[in-house]
Amino acid sequence: MNDQHIASAYDRDLEAIQALLMKMGGMVEAAILDGATSLETRDLELAEKVRVGDRAVDELEERINEEAARTIALRAPVSKDLRTILTVLRIAASLERIGDYAKNMAKRTSVLAEMRPITGSDVALRRMAREVQGMLKDTLDAYIRRDAVLAEDVRQRDHDVDQMYNALFREFLTFMLEDPRNITPCMHLHFMAKNVERMGDLVTNMAEQVIYLVTGSMPEDARPKGDQTSYATDKV
Repeated sequence: MNDQHIASAYDRDLEAIQALLMKMGGMVEAAILDGATSLETRDLELAEKVRVGDRAVDELEERINEEAARTIALRAPVSKDLRTILTVLRIAASLERIGDYAKNMAKRTSVLAEMRPITGSDVALRRMAREVQGMLKDTLDAYIRRDAVLAEDVRQRDHDVDQMYNALFREFLTFMLEDPRNITPCMHLHFMAKNVERMGDLVTNMAEQVIYLVTGSMPEDARPKGDQTSYATDKV
């Protein structure tokens, strides 16, 4: 088998893997928005759709892992080709985790539907989720286009998500201090907001992987972080 044939076979394999990755990305984008929308509208059927749909996201990650392993074994890619495969694997892993956070949001929707609403919080959470969804879409576009500038733009926008989270965190504290009956719903809403903030962190990780893929090195400057509450929260 000549080198040109090997390269052509690798390209076909990579295109198939990337198609799976884009499909997975689209499903996760939808899960983010559906998870937030189900809270705002108290749509329990939509929340259930997000919970059930996470299984398909997990299955896609498994397929990507299997296809990537097969490609590495058969084609023995080196240098930038190997870097591309490794980037796909890392992005897929981040997408799977984002899907888990969307599922966790949907799970809390059914609980919150039975509780008193907290004025403005549902809309604010949906706005925050929409920002993360937009970052994810741009990161996937940056990967396909090999656009390090767009990936860096996404990386900078994580600061905006952190600021949204900080504002929500302060609002929840205010509501809880005003009325003890707000404590339980605000705690659930805070966990959801923290999930969205962590989605933003994972998307930022993906953007940094795109920068690494294109340039061969990770960004040297520390990413801008605006989450001022990390000391007060642990893993949700």
